[in-house]
Amino acid sequence: MEKDELERLAGRRLRLSFEEIVSHPRLPEARRAYVAAFCDLYEGDPFLVRLLLQAGRFLVFLSAAVLEAAQDPARRETWFTVSALKRQLNMHGHVSDRQVDHLLARLCEVGFIEQSRAPADRRVRLLATTDKLRSHHAEWLATHFVPLAKLYPDHDYSPVLSRNQAFNVTHCRVGLPFFPVSVRLMMALPDTMLFFSHAAGPLIQNAVLKAAMDAGDPTAAIPYMDVAERFGVSRTHIRNLMNAAQTAGLVRIIGRGGRSIEITPRHWVSYDRGLAVGMYLHDAVNLVAMRDWTEARRSSAEHLLIAD
Repeated sequence: MEKDELERLAGRRLRLSFEEIVSHPRLPEARRAYVAAFCDLYEGDPFLVRLLLQAGRFLVFLSAAVLEAAQDPARRETWFTVSALKRQLNMHGHVSDRQVDHLLARLCEVGFIEQSRAPADRRVRLLATTDKLRSHHAEWLATHFVPLAKLYPDHDYSPVLSRNQAFNVTHCRVGLPFFPVSVRLMMALPDTMLFFSHAAGPLIQNAVLKAAMDAGDPTAAIPYMDVAERFGVSRTHIRNLMNAAQTAGLVRIIGRGGRSIEITPRHWVSYDRGLAVGMYLHDAVNLVAMRDWTEARRSSAEHLLIAD
């Protein structure tokens, strides 16, 4: 699980291992907390579902937050530009430059990203995130720390869970070098990527898993078409995704007209592995972010004392 590379990037030993997380006895409890938080994040907001829970747009959204936080105005090569965004997204291999232009235009249109020309070189297109994007990113990031806080209450995740915007910038900035490792680890999870590659796939997956957990039976028959009304997703799209999930051995479509599904044991196992990978990566980045955050606050306090 890329342990050596992650420790090199963090500059220290990791405090969690993937094996420790995935075998934690309270992982089902952490899964339940994460699934509920993720569904709550998008429940009642079809606009965000349509805007961000499409793989390409989500990658632009996530990359924008990271690239902006990591830029240094004194170093042109770090500027948050259209070219830098395209290079970042090329790591995923399935987003063309033309697609990036289209996705970026949509996010600019709805007020998530702003675009301008560099004063010293009009050929360079500078990008900037808006309060709207930064606010949602803070909510999204906090959601992904909910399961970590559930498993490891002695670890300090309070800055990210409190949606502290200054800390969020620090977390995004230090997270940029981790991006290639994150991509490699996620690409090694085909079941996770099946849902991620479909529009609103992660939300649909979490919604049906939550329904199964709420039923108290991991093999219970779960009606899945209500997701269409709850999140503004078409029935045809959901049906196609469930057919793909059945082909992959993740669900069994049952009932009259195929309107219900059973979650297979493989699906629960692969979901928990994907969740554990995300927790493993987020905790590694948080170690670096907390170190920088603490040092910056200490330095600021010392300067105030000197000034007094």
